[in-house]
Amino acid sequence: MPMPTPNPFVVIACGGTGGHLFPGIAIAEALQQKACDIALIVSPKEVDQEAVKSATGFEVRTLPTIALQDGNWTAFVRGCWASYRICARGFKARQPDAVLAMGGFTSAPPILAGKFAGAATFLHESNAIPGRANRWLAPLVDQIFVGFQMATRRLRHQSVKVVGTPVRPAFSPLETAACRMALGLNPAKPVLLVMGGSQGASGINDLLRQALPILSARLPELQFVHLTGSSDKEKVAADYALHKRRAVVFPFLTEMELALGAATIALSRSGASSLAEFAAMRLPAILIPFPSAADNHQFYNARAFAETGAAVQLDQASVTLEKLTDQIVLLIEDTKARVAMTSALERWHYPDAAEEVAKSILRRLGVADVGPPVHKPEDSKSLGSSSLKEPPGREVNPQLCLSRSNL
Repeated sequence: MPMPTPNPFVVIACGGTGGHLFPGIAIAEALQQKACDIALIVSPKEVDQEAVKSATGFEVRTLPTIALQDGNWTAFVRGCWASYRICARGFKARQPDAVLAMGGFTSAPPILAGKFAGAATFLHESNAIPGRANRWLAPLVDQIFVGFQMATRRLRHQSVKVVGTPVRPAFSPLETAACRMALGLNPAKPVLLVMGGSQGASGINDLLRQALPILSARLPELQFVHLTGSSDKEKVAADYALHKRRAVVFPFLTEMELALGAATIALSRSGASSLAEFAAMRLPAILIPFPSAADNHQFYNARAFAETGAAVQLDQASVTLEKLTDQIVLLIEDTKARVAMTSALERWHYPDAAEEVAKSILRRLGVADVGPPVHKPEDSKSLGSSSLKEPPGREVNPQLCLSRSNL
């Protein structure tokens, strides 16, 4: 009797930020559905360790964070070598068939160790401007996937495929009222979602705190969901209480689909993963790119959305409180403006991004049965107005641990 063929073993290096981690988990879930064994390589950061708690059925390995800061090449090389040795030892215990890197220097040692172990190697770059780690690794891997067309020009490789940025299946339009009630908010009143990346954004937090008296006067029924990051939670919550605003304040929220589902509009940074989630859930947003992002990539992410009418872009250095509050009030009060932005978001939604990456990996491995064809990205542009309607409510978990200022 022939021995059963072992499942393909795919390692996904996705640690460091939520922008790397959550798209990596989405791809892992797509591969898992195709009978692959998955190991996620993450960093020791709190955001990684919290997020992977909800990633069931995967092996999780923690790799030390590696960063090239202030030109400290000696520490960087030592860190890379230590991480490479950890990966190489792990790959000897079970050799991966494929290694996929989602970006950041933490993903470099797994790709190099995978290459030497004989695995097929892949990169996914979510941002319009590729990061340094992915630019360096690009010539070494077998195939590259990108979220923005313009990223292809900066990666030295002949096989670059535009697939979009994967989002988890939970990110699809939800019943607004159910999401608001699950978060402890009034289901009939508008909601502003304020967020940075997975670690918050002090610049946006401070802008909103300064704008709060004006918003309270101009939009007295406006409610808030505010994801502050760990350092600003207490002072932001105190300001909402001072101005008697109904708000829920989190340092970090795993159930992000509830926050996006509850929101009328968002005020946010412009990380690629967040933009992909806005597109998937058709959430209009005011984007304030992080000015210190590597190669100013958040600016170019935001510009791509703004130029197509899918978002509003503001500059942190030059935005005034008057301009910010005017824009928030306009989008909250002008239904037509929101509908136009929602329609423009369709072109940025790649519903089959994770599936496309999973199938491409398995094809490279010679696994013939990879399931039926999926939609092409452009198919999502012709969904028609029916795609903007809210579907029946999905079951949500009302037993969330919230930090509330509901006054």
